[in-house]
Amino acid sequence: MFISKMAAEGGGKEMNEIKTQFTTREGVYKLLTHSEYSRPNRVPFNSQGSNPVKVSFVNVNDQSGNGDRICFNVGRELYFYIYKGVRKAADLSKPIDKRIYKGTQPTCHDFNHLTATAESVSLLVGFSAGQVQLIDPIKKETSKLFNEERLIDKSRVTCVKWVPGSESLFLVSHASGNLYLYNVEHTCGTTAPHYQLLKQGENYSVHTCKSKSTRNPLLKWTVGEGALNEFAFSPDGKFLACVSQDGFLRVFNFDAVELHGTMKSYFGGLLCVCWSPDGKYIVAGGEDDLVTVWSFLDCRVIARGHGHKSWVSVVAFDHYTTSVEESDPMEFSGSDEDFQDQMINFGRDRANSTQSRLSKRNSTDSRPVSVTYRFGSVGQDTQLCLWDLTEDILFPHLPLSRTRTHTNVMNATGPPTGANIITNTSSNATNGSNSGASTPGVNSLSTTLPRSNSLPHPAGPTATANNTNKTTGSGGTSSGSGTSGIIDSAIATGVSKFATLSLHDRKERHHEKDHKRNHSMGHISSKSSDKLNMLTKTKSDPAKTLGTLLCPRMEDVPLLEPLICKKIAHERLTVLIFLEDCLVTACQEGFICTWARPGKVGLLSSQNQASSPSGTVV
Repeated sequence: MFISKMAAEGGGKEMNEIKTQFTTREGVYKLLTHSEYSRPNRVPFNSQGSNPVKVSFVNVNDQSGNGDRICFNVGRELYFYIYKGVRKAADLSKPIDKRIYKGTQPTCHDFNHLTATAESVSLLVGFSAGQVQLIDPIKKETSKLFNEERLIDKSRVTCVKWVPGSESLFLVSHASGNLYLYNVEHTCGTTAPHYQLLKQGENYSVHTCKSKSTRNPLLKWTVGEGALNEFAFSPDGKFLACVSQDGFLRVFNFDAVELHGTMKSYFGGLLCVCWSPDGKYIVAGGEDDLVTVWSFLDCRVIARGHGHKSWVSVVAFDHYTTSVEESDPMEFSGSDEDFQDQMINFGRDRANSTQSRLSKRNSTDSRPVSVTYRFGSVGQDTQLCLWDLTEDILFPHLPLSRTRTHTNVMNATGPPTGANIITNTSSNATNGSNSGASTPGVNSLSTTLPRSNSLPHPAGPTATANNTNKTTGSGGTSSGSGTSGIIDSAIATGVSKFATLSLHDRKERHHEKDHKRNHSMGHISSKSSDKLNMLTKTKSDPAKTLGTLLCPRMEDVPLLEPLICKKIAHERLTVLIFLEDCLVTACQEGFICTWARPGKVGLLSSQNQASSPSGTVV
């Protein structure tokens, strides 16, 4: 008994060990301990009962070539530092600006990337009592306070963002489920606003502010039931994705204020959302411990990812590792190392170049393009997961071409030691686009080509049957640019979401992984629908949405396995941002960590960066 107890403790200790590096097919990502940002005293913050730590970046393009700036909130405090990333150690003794608030706490913030200069930046900060402050942490001026008397909304600010391409418009969401559009030039008035209905739809309404002179808010959106937890603009700024406590993702045409499509979580509220670099896919995460991939063009769930053991708090696409490859055979001569370098450089296209290449996916039908989207997620289980979204998941109905380049272009040299790449030994037809398709040039370098991590459910025929009648996938749309395809697809709104998929009598598989919460995915049974209704506070019956296009059953969509799933913190994780040289994470203790990308450790770059590290939405 004593020995087995010791063994169990030893195993537990090993399992709970905090990772300081991890390996993917690109190489090794390493935690840079000298680049850790926190409060100046580096003491772990007592996080009980306080708002999540959030991080915002901006590039001010100063002459020194070190124009990156970081802002983060810890409890009642807000900090603004020069961010040195992988180049130099963080100097915590010299914040450019530090603010301590009384009676309210900062909850979120966002820089205006259009107006940022070395002399001035516009930073919006949302607060737990409902106010929004516009400050300039370089000039140290408090410019304006919005909703100061809390006449517009008294609930916590959950998300604040500048409207893309605008110097003065910004959008604010609240725990009340309301979303407000403000103009920094206008006042909020001394009385509560009066509203007039502009547009109404299923579970949402939009009102304009009725007053003699123009005042804030310009618009009020009421979306779903319960808190609106996060929103994100599409890369072209035309669409808005919102996730709410009622478990719904709702995607709106922002200018036309019309609903484009919806999706329902498998369980509980949705907490986070992000767009792929080309705007074709949306990933959401939440209280069902899953990451769900939704097709913007088809308005349907195309995959779910299961790796977290608790709520998923952040999802983000990695623009720099999303790779695109045309199907011409690769001309290559040289050593394996050169080939790997070429693959890594190729996969790190700038976001805008990746986006332009991605648009070719639909415009050049004669030359198919292979694409792999990389995204990441962090959760309350203190784990970081990385995921690849590959062709076999995105286009399961396309005929397989033996001449097509291997989907995971960086896979071609075989996984590095310790790489957690899931391989599937079955010769299932749904995996064919990854398994056998390679060029002679690639084959000569490696005998075993690792398959993608995107494992469809073992029932291959079922998975394909569900997709046979959906030939209007994104592969079939042709457009001259990435944006025109989005506009065309806006016509096909989410009306089809009520059509039901073929239902199976299969019992839902229970996952044997230990879940930290009783309401995790693995503990759901058909008898728990009453409990679901109480928890989500929604009028829609989950039993009615399960098995429809809104919320397919687990066996009806492919289940992704994470490339890596690593415990990287002691407290719940609240931040994941992909930058060009690194990725940035933060936990509720107030430590902001920088992970150098492969080959970027100790990089001393004096050149000025051309693009600002604006996080995951460009």
